[in-house]
Amino acid sequence: MMNNIAEQLALAYQKLAKNCEQLPESRQPVQLIAVSKTQPDTAVLAAYEAGQRLFGENYPQELATKAEALAHLPDLQWHFIGPIQSNKTRIIAQYASWVHSIDRLKIAQRLSEQRPADAADLQVLLQINISDEASKSGIAATEMLALAADVNVLPRITLRGLMAIPAPGDEHKVKADFAAMQALSKQLQAHYPAATELSMGMSNDWPLALPYGATMIRLGTAIFGARNYEKHE
Repeated sequence: MMNNIAEQLALAYQKLAKNCEQLPESRQPVQLIAVSKTQPDTAVLAAYEAGQRLFGENYPQELATKAEALAHLPDLQWHFIGPIQSNKTRIIAQYASWVHSIDRLKIAQRLSEQRPADAADLQVLLQINISDEASKSGIAATEMLALAADVNVLPRITLRGLMAIPAPGDEHKVKADFAAMQALSKQLQAHYPAATELSMGMSNDWPLALPYGATMIRLGTAIFGARNYEKHE
């Protein structure tokens, strides 16, 4: 299994490089985040040994367990990409370098307050519910600038951009959602020039996201295979 992770990771980077050849040379480089949720720390280690450094987690306790088990690895960077409950912010503030899923000021405030004093600022993205799904986290596009203004003034965190998970559907609809996110990203950058990151695109749709300005893609099953769902806190 571990050899397969290295092979799948190499294949993912080959596909990413090939797709990026079609993008303007002036474009910001695209980062691949290996989404390791429900995978054992041995799988993360296998990907790390194959050269991967950015990993995404959805569950706070799983993040803490893996971060502690792999704390000896230099340059390993954790991205928290799941919904955030108020009583779990301390774990995320302690272990994550990036948070992609800010959708409430209260959560951002708690992360700001609980970020360890000796840690670098937490890099955060606002999650947009671009497909307006009732079951999905994220704010409406119309709320973006108001939340950005409130988050931007908080200490110990830095506003870096946006994240979205468009609803699955036909290619035309998915592209429309990615295009809408690109427009929102440009709008945000007009107010906050450092907010250049746009996290969108997963194993099933990331090639569609690249032409619309994605700077981070989040790949789980394409690298690690099927998820191993168990009970998570």
